[in-house]
Amino acid sequence: MAPTKIRGALNMGFQMMITIGILIANLINYGTSEHENGWIISLGVGAVPAILLCLGSLFLGDTPNSLIERGQHENAKIMLQKIRGTKNVEEEFQDLIDASEQAKKVEHPWKNIVQPKYRPQLTFCSLTPFFQQFTGINVIMFYAPVLFKTLGFGNEASLMSAVITGGVNVVATLVSIFTVDKFGRKILFIEGGAQMFICQISIGGMIAAKFGLSGEGLLTKGEANLLLFLICAYVAAYAWSWGPLGWLVPSEICSLEARSAGQAINVGVNMLFTFFIAQIFLTLLCHLKFGLLFFFAGFVLIMTIFIALFLPETKNVPIEEMNRVWKSHWFWAKFFSDEGVVGRHEHNTSH
Repeated sequence: MAPTKIRGALNMGFQMMITIGILIANLINYGTSEHENGWIISLGVGAVPAILLCLGSLFLGDTPNSLIERGQHENAKIMLQKIRGTKNVEEEFQDLIDASEQAKKVEHPWKNIVQPKYRPQLTFCSLTPFFQQFTGINVIMFYAPVLFKTLGFGNEASLMSAVITGGVNVVATLVSIFTVDKFGRKILFIEGGAQMFICQISIGGMIAAKFGLSGEGLLTKGEANLLLFLICAYVAAYAWSWGPLGWLVPSEICSLEARSAGQAINVGVNMLFTFFIAQIFLTLLCHLKFGLLFFFAGFVLIMTIFIALFLPETKNVPIEEMNRVWKSHWFWAKFFSDEGVVGRHEHNTSH
């Protein structure tokens, strides 16, 4: 339903609410941890957003795409005029109809997405969520409470870790909302990746120099403050790049005839490797110690190079015309033929 020009910002709003929710959840958990029935209260509070979601769903309208797919063209046009705030939607409405007609001709989206002309979508819907889980965010979050104890917060370290890193996460996601449709997805990916790489190498190097493999050592306050800055810089880079963009880009690159399969792959791969990282994280940490930071930094370097070489810019491109972006890319063009392009205005660069 989002207008093309602010699609990225609205999509980031989803991630923004997640980061705020994580921060609030951490504060609630901390606040109830000393209570006799704290776990009951913590779980019970979770019913509040669930109730709000149920109530909110009653006011959620159908999307024009959904109405068109069900043959309700008149209602779809009315809805499109409503969400765009103008009666002048003829061009976009016709594009949606054309794209829907093309999509209806496709009976097997799972079979189609493995065809050569959908190779870029399959690649990014698979590798983007994979790389997102290998950014090393779990390692940074693990070291954060230890650092705050070093700074002198003592038993308050967990709270301060949640507040500061959670706050940085929220602010950085807000930065992403205001920049993603102005500067584009690719530059945020690359800048965020470079910043994460530098921070991980720096944090790993400092921990190695001060603690070594034995884990024995002591940080001065200046060194701890520097580590605090590096951790916040890392969290900020993740929050305006791979955090939200890991969901945004796969959601907007697939044309209608392959979107359901592409989104299923994106979510499936993300959940699979979320589980995988959770299972092996502690084992890797015990064996690699600070080396785990270098391990994930290597992945960050690989994924940043991958984005720089193979991701075309998708800002301000209507989803129904997304295939033309891939068709003009230096590498992905060879997988495309004219029959793979959807939409009436493939020669246009924007509406």
